[in-house]
Amino acid sequence: MNYEDRDTYGMYKGNTSGGPGPDVRRGPGPDLMGADTLVGNDVFNHKDEDLGDIKEIMLDMRSGKVGYAVLSFGGFLGMGEKLFAVPWKALTLDTNNKRFVLKVEKDRLKLAPGFDKDKWPNMADQSWEKEIHAYYGTEPYPDGARM
Repeated sequence: MNYEDRDTYGMYKGNTSGGPGPDVRRGPGPDLMGADTLVGNDVFNHKDEDLGDIKEIMLDMRSGKVGYAVLSFGGFLGMGEKLFAVPWKALTLDTNNKRFVLKVEKDRLKLAPGFDKDKWPNMADQSWEKEIHAYYGTEPYPDGARM
């Protein structure tokens, strides 16, 4: 399901040009989007390989900024799936295909630091944060202030 399908308030409807995607002259998207409409969106890589979908968006409650998207990858019907905290800066919204793009090879994602849905890491831990950003080639926000 993509963000247009999850749009209960009509934020991304009403494209007057007749083309795909939101009408950027009206409404908030695609530069400012509702978090609830992004949960469940597919994530593909630059080779058009399906990497999973967004399960959650993690907000830094001190700064009010987005820290990570939690990506689900692997498994079948929720069994054996692995979760990954992907820095928000590592994702790009593809408005043509209504999905996210993460420039990571599928095999590299399989080896990424991940976690089980019943055992989440301490995402406020600075050493964990540095490890995640280093893996995805992004920089942590200065002074812990996330995007």
